[in-house]
Amino acid sequence: MDVRTLCLGILSLGDATGYEIKKMVAEGSFSFFSEASYGSIYPALTKLTQDGLVACRTEHQERRPDKKVYSLTDAGRQTLEGTLRDGPEPDRNRSDFLASLLFAEAVSPERLGGLIDARIGQHDEKIDALNRLLAQDMSPASRFVIEYGVATQKAARHFLVSYRDRLTADAPLSTKAAE
Repeated sequence: MDVRTLCLGILSLGDATGYEIKKMVAEGSFSFFSEASYGSIYPALTKLTQDGLVACRTEHQERRPDKKVYSLTDAGRQTLEGTLRDGPEPDRNRSDFLASLLFAEAVSPERLGGLIDARIGQHDEKIDALNRLLAQDMSPASRFVIEYGVATQKAARHFLVSYRDRLTADAPLSTKAAE
């Protein structure tokens, strides 16, 4: 999902500041499926405001800079509904980890095992983070997304654990041939 649609979707849940949107994307339920960077959110909000899809109001704060609060306009809601009606593009599974494993023959079995163990640890961390989110009050749709995230992280972790020894025993072929 592109950053513009992500911002429209978040604002469909209620008004939010850019900081609140960034936090949802980085730490909330959106972190599971979005790789929107902090640097892409504010330009998207600016463009959405210029296009009339989002309204922005400034709220004064004592002893702090004023904050901008964004809300979805009727045109923004229609745009979001149209985008969602068309359906999402197929998922793009890009992974530096998997790309590295394609060249497993270039590293020692110990290094390969270390890469896999590190990825298993990353899955454990993501599962823990998602489970912490599940402890919060959320909509049924948000709960579904988080539970889906937990299930996919567990499946990926299980696959790595199940195949780790077989992969490290088989690799690297070029190093074994040289021994």
